[in-house]
Amino acid sequence: MEDSKQIKKHHLNLNDRKEAQITGVRDVRSFDDHEIILETDLGILMIRGSELHMGRLTLEKGEVDITGHVDSFVYSELKGFTKSGESVLKRLFK
Repeated sequence: MEDSKQIKKHHLNLNDRKEAQITGVRDVRSFDDHEIILETDLGILMIRGSELHMGRLTLEKGEVDITGHVDSFVYSELKGFTKSGESVLKRLFK
C-alpha cells in the first residue's frame, strides 16, 4: 500500500515567463496578483510577478498552473513556516 505522505516528484515548467506548470504541490498558503506562496514537497515556493493567476489547481494530484508575468521563484525550507504570527517575508528569510 502506498503512503499518502510519500514525496511526489516536484517539477516546475516555465514557458516564456508567462505560463508555469508546477507539480508536487501540497497546499496554497497565499496568493494575489503579485505573489503566490505554495507549499511543495521540497519546501515553500514563493512566486513573484504581476497579473499572476492560478488557472488549474488540483491539490489531490499536487498540480497548479499559473499565468501572468513571472519575475522570480524563491524556495525556502518548510520548517519554521507557520500560518500565523510573523509576516511571510520574515519567516521566509530568517
